[in-house]
Amino acid sequence: MKAVVCEELGGPEKLRYMDVPNPSLSQGQVLIDVRAIGVNFPDNLIIQGLYQEKPALPFVPGMELSGVVAGIGEGVSEFAIGDRVVSTTGTGAYCEQVAVEARRCIRLPDSLGFNEAAGLMCVYGTSMHALKQRGNLQAGENLLVLGAAGGVGLSAVQIGKAMGARVIAGASSAEKLALAKANGADELVDYGGGDLKDQVKALTDGKGADVIYDPVGGDLFDQSVRCINFNGRLLIIGFASGTIPKLPAGLALVKGMSAVGVFWGRFALKEQPELHNENMQILFDWLEQGVLAPHIDEIMPLSHAAQALQKIADRKVQGKLLLRPDD
Repeated sequence: MKAVVCEELGGPEKLRYMDVPNPSLSQGQVLIDVRAIGVNFPDNLIIQGLYQEKPALPFVPGMELSGVVAGIGEGVSEFAIGDRVVSTTGTGAYCEQVAVEARRCIRLPDSLGFNEAAGLMCVYGTSMHALKQRGNLQAGENLLVLGAAGGVGLSAVQIGKAMGARVIAGASSAEKLALAKANGADELVDYGGGDLKDQVKALTDGKGADVIYDPVGGDLFDQSVRCINFNGRLLIIGFASGTIPKLPAGLALVKGMSAVGVFWGRFALKEQPELHNENMQILFDWLEQGVLAPHIDEIMPLSHAAQALQKIADRKVQGKLLLRPDD
């Protein structure tokens, strides 16, 4: 079968699209014929050796996929051949067929397509965990979402709106803000010129945002600390800017704020998988009700994985970017 393989650490250009042996099933696993694959910002970090998880070389990158169960390993009773599923893999998703632990799979509702599902687990799962468990977002609160047109940002806009918050979307261009507006944002902040604090203060009667969702880091994190409400929660999602900021402890003290780390992978796969599954069922329900609508930027052939990852690295993706096995 075909797969995208990382044989040496580095940028997307070092990846190889090549033939690899078909996977074999171990106890507790299911074999999945892959239909769609989610492309995520951490995929770029993993192939450079910059992520928390550091798989041994060579490895197949890719954190999430959807597909059809094609084989059942010993001890698996919750799935049958032909079931449509979505799964997180950690790594290994950039391929035509994969063996995955059954506990990492969730059966898809009939109404949910493979493309929607493939882009659901990581970004929507992250945002749901961030806003529900880590941020304790309440109806009527002001939620500021940074990077609001990216994959996780756009999902946070939609989920925040579904949870009853007043959503303030922040992005660096009018085009990105228009997409956030179309996906439910109540207010828009263009921080392309560097001005975030004053705009957010003006929209919140000088109080600041109650919850701030930050997948960007860098200077925007520094500005966020200065436009957060008393008892506010600053959710640390990631560092797409490439700069890991430092928290001014004095400001944290006088604002009574919390800086809250969000590590969805550990939450979902190791610490609280049952709670993660509950989150996903809520997301499935919202999708079926039309409350959520994943925005797919582009679907590219698996053989173009390097180009897809470069597009992610260049921050040229609005919403979700997917791969599909080549015809």
